[in-house]
Amino acid sequence: MAKTIIRRSIFTFLKNYQHLTSTPTLLLLPFAVSSLLAPALVSSSRLLPLVHNRLTALFLAAGFPPSPPLLNLLNLKLSQTILALLFVSPFSYSSLLLAKAAVIRALHPNNNINNNTPFKPLLITQLCNTLFIIASNATSFFLIAIFFNCLDFLGLSSPSSSILLSAVGVMLYSIILAHAYIICNLALVSSAVERRGGFMAIIKACLVIKGRSATALSLALPINLGLAAIEALFQYRVVKGYNQGLNQSAILVEGILIAYLYGLTLILDTVVGYLFWRSCKRDHHIDQEFSHIIEIHVMGDEFCAKAKVLGLLS
Repeated sequence: MAKTIIRRSIFTFLKNYQHLTSTPTLLLLPFAVSSLLAPALVSSSRLLPLVHNRLTALFLAAGFPPSPPLLNLLNLKLSQTILALLFVSPFSYSSLLLAKAAVIRALHPNNNINNNTPFKPLLITQLCNTLFIIASNATSFFLIAIFFNCLDFLGLSSPSSSILLSAVGVMLYSIILAHAYIICNLALVSSAVERRGGFMAIIKACLVIKGRSATALSLALPINLGLAAIEALFQYRVVKGYNQGLNQSAILVEGILIAYLYGLTLILDTVVGYLFWRSCKRDHHIDQEFSHIIEIHVMGDEFCAKAKVLGLLS
């Protein structure tokens, strides 16, 4: 299923290439530039040690051991992510949502039925997504803290067990966060198509993705790898070139081109998310129709299930 959606997404992207590479990508440029600049700005920020020390104190108070290197690395990455999200957030609530709205309005076949702009439901859903991501992070660290405290209570804590549990905790955190981001992306697509935002869009995304988590992860993996590769290219060509004092005009042009490529990848991610949402909705409707075909008759103490499967028994 994932291969089919990827092929259809590439075909749809190329079919609408002229439109998708113009207005939506230009709308996405501020978000792309801020996302690419965020790691370099955060690493040199004076707030990073402050946030890192605060999180370290919070983890120690919650019962996390101070020694495992995996948790220390996770703490550092979490500090960088928090500051990067704060830096990018003005553009994630404006530039990103405007671009997604433009893409979905171009792709959705029934967009002429409702001419209202999907920006308002997208904005409401994005705010709810932020709360959902915060809750997912809190739940993950709460579960990991419970595991560490249980080990201490049972007297099983040791350096080897702490390292093993740290690895399991990082894996659990990654899985929960990956599913949370997938649900948030589907919620944005749902709110843009149906013009209904908020937590209801997140609930709908949770319902339609049920049983399709592996497909969703398979679709998200190549997109995220592509974005990570573009971010590494930006750090190598632009940030490193700027620190070495190379020609600033050439660096500026190259940075804009890399940001444009980053925006194109995000546009393709929106196309993939939209087609995956349509596929999930279609399968969900088929399951509902099939469940309505099954008629349960009560005859005394006997229960008779009579299946009428689209003429197969005729």
